[in-house]
Amino acid sequence: MDGGAQYNPRTVEEVFRDFKGRRAGMIKALTTDVEEFYQQCDPEKENLCLYGFPSEQWEVNLPAEEVPPELPEPALGINFARDGMQEKDWLALVAVHSDAWLLAVAFYFGARFGFDKADRKRLFNMINDLPTIFEVVTGIAKKQVKDKPSVSNSSSKKSKSNSKGRGSESQGKYSKGMQAKDEEGLGEEDEEEHGDTLCGACGENYASDEFWICCDMCERWFHGKCVKITPARAEHIKQYKCPSCSNKRARP
Repeated sequence: MDGGAQYNPRTVEEVFRDFKGRRAGMIKALTTDVEEFYQQCDPEKENLCLYGFPSEQWEVNLPAEEVPPELPEPALGINFARDGMQEKDWLALVAVHSDAWLLAVAFYFGARFGFDKADRKRLFNMINDLPTIFEVVTGIAKKQVKDKPSVSNSSSKKSKSNSKGRGSESQGKYSKGMQAKDEEGLGEEDEEEHGDTLCGACGENYASDEFWICCDMCERWFHGKCVKITPARAEHIKQYKCPSCSNKRARP
């Protein structure tokens, strides 16, 4: 594997950037690209691993041949458990191991390049500010946001009603900060209500100038760009299903 052979981050900021890139790639594999990921994890093949790269790409492949490897290795044999458990449980298991691997890689770089106690603490705090892959994949990250006392139930309901399509023919829930600004005073209110919402695909926060869409099945929100849905297309969607929910119904 060349996940770290050609790129060695040496500062806390570089290691964190490396962590975020690998994390984003693995989240893609387990959410928006889940159908492709599922197919690649054939139980008939040898021990397979899920790798994330700083470029936000992912790959399912055999483990590195060199001993010891250039970087810590992800969990082996994720494909063997695929058909022996429910898909959501299997994806959650892969997510947990992916989180462990990301931490191992980040602190491997920290040890290799002599991070002191303050550097290690700063790196961990930066990492800890992001939801884990497990939290994103299982929806726990969204539930944590919902449970925050600063967001009341009435506020949450108003947020959803304001986010629905302007036309009565569109039932899909979507939100774009720029649309809200057309109504007096709603621009700041929309951003405040959605500010802690996390994208179900990339795990990043809501921003007022980005288009978002909500899955009518699992009720997770997604950046339009992450699920390849444009505002124009959303106008014609009566019930939106995210890639994960669509694949669940398609697979026996």
